[in-house]
Amino acid sequence: MKWRVRISLAALLVGALATGCAGLRGPDGGGEDLGAEVRPNAPPEYDVLVAQQHASEGRIEQAIAAYRRAVAKDDESAYLHRLVADALARSRDLDEALYHAERAYELEPEDEIGRHLLVQLHRVRREPDAAAALLRDENGDPLDSDAAAMLYQIFLEVDRPEDALAVVQWMIEHDEPLRSHLALANVYGKLDRLADAEQALRDALEFEPGNLQIYGALARLRRQQGDRDGEIAIYEEMLALHPDDQSTLAALSDAQMAEDDLEGAIATLEQIERLYPDDIRSITRLGFLLYEARRFGAAIERFERTLVEYPNEYEIAFFLGVARRRAGLEQEAMNAFSSIPPDHKHYAEARTQLAAIHERRGEYQAAREEVDRAIAVEPTRPLQLYSASLRSKAGDLDGAIAFLKGLVAEEPDNDELIYNLGVVYGEADQTDQAIEYMRRALELNPDNASALNYIGYSWAEQGQNLDEAEKMIQRAMALRPEDGYIVDSLGWVYYMRARPLLAAGDREQARSYLERALVELERADELTGGDPVISEHLGDAHLLLDQPRRALERFEEAVELGPRTDEQPDLHEKLENLRREFE
Repeated sequence: MKWRVRISLAALLVGALATGCAGLRGPDGGGEDLGAEVRPNAPPEYDVLVAQQHASEGRIEQAIAAYRRAVAKDDESAYLHRLVADALARSRDLDEALYHAERAYELEPEDEIGRHLLVQLHRVRREPDAAAALLRDENGDPLDSDAAAMLYQIFLEVDRPEDALAVVQWMIEHDEPLRSHLALANVYGKLDRLADAEQALRDALEFEPGNLQIYGALARLRRQQGDRDGEIAIYEEMLALHPDDQSTLAALSDAQMAEDDLEGAIATLEQIERLYPDDIRSITRLGFLLYEARRFGAAIERFERTLVEYPNEYEIAFFLGVARRRAGLEQEAMNAFSSIPPDHKHYAEARTQLAAIHERRGEYQAAREEVDRAIAVEPTRPLQLYSASLRSKAGDLDGAIAFLKGLVAEEPDNDELIYNLGVVYGEADQTDQAIEYMRRALELNPDNASALNYIGYSWAEQGQNLDEAEKMIQRAMALRPEDGYIVDSLGWVYYMRARPLLAAGDREQARSYLERALVELERADELTGGDPVISEHLGDAHLLLDQPRRALERFEEAVELGPRTDEQPDLHEKLENLRREFE
């Protein structure tokens, strides 16, 4: 290319551009503006350098404009057309990008980079035939093995598996065996010819008998068919060849968990633990599985043993505290939570757990001190509300209200403080006053998700205004989709909708609402990591669905989590009634 040889001028331009355009004037500060970006008489490489500087600093539109100026000066340069096509493609201007890519290819049809760019543009534009024409020779065969691999992928992307199969059959004859058989298996999978897909993978194993990648594909194929037992059988084949392979053991434990084979998964993770004692992730998962199996002692032992070797694994210390608390070992749980340093991500949550234990014991001042420590590192409104709530529970309702009103006086337009004040009134059973403050919070900020949720949940609890309650909670969820307590409120609205329907004999509609309730309540349980109120809600939903055994499990779980008496006055009675049914 004629312009590529102007090295000396390009080097000078690099130096000039480094000083910045505004600084390039004559020596006396006046005269011709040498730094003006648009220079009609400058060679195209000047515009390329300007474009590259713009691109490096994220100014893509200015870069494209500079590339266009370069192309206008030398329309016969395939390289320049390729540069502007690439820049336009990155900015998603695919029509103009295609024009310049086609021009580049027209000028240099043997340029592989230009061909590849044009193929990719057609691929993005979902124009498989145009892309295919660039990847085939005059006889219609792929240009080479790499072209064939790309061609089969393009056809799969546009859901043309039969065309992809024709290409792969060419690959079987011309490409290296492993890649071609893996591609064949992939295409057969798309065609839902799963037996043929498995055979293709088995054929691939003939070329590389111990290839774990192929075995992994076989396992995924079995999983795709919903054949978890078959998937597990593949992992056992793999382990017969590579008995200590860590990734295979981990995949096996995943499959066992998917099959609800808790004990099998535990045994596999214990094997990983023996072979790879530094695999903290697997050890932690093992602890959780033991926890789920309600083998709290074994879970605690696992976490404790890990902490002896890795004393600074504070995440495990946190989970140890949770396990100890579930096992009823409150003092030991407090020791674990207290070990977590202030700079750790679980510090605030650990302090909140400590506060909950103190609150359960009626030690409200100690609980407030722990919440204040949490607030010091994570000053969230829920924690501030908790602090005010603890003051109220300690018998100082006036003090809690005065505290919040003092904050509101300093920041009268702070909707969060007004919301917190409403919550304290609500905890004092002054519901009308609480909702009045919630409405004031929403007047200041219609997107206050907490206030929306509070009103919606309050109405749901009373079985009133359920249409408006659902709308408010849906708005709150749109604002905070990962807030488990808001998700719980939506589930509770669905539950409250089901009750009158069931009483009226409309079992089908009631069941529909209850199933929707369970979906949301299960998600709430997952998002919060476990909460006694949510567990009770799940028990109530299962009970209404005539699933007493599952309801009993959830009520027992709620008790184990430490119920909040003021919010769950009937929990123990519901639990005992169900237990009597199963005696």
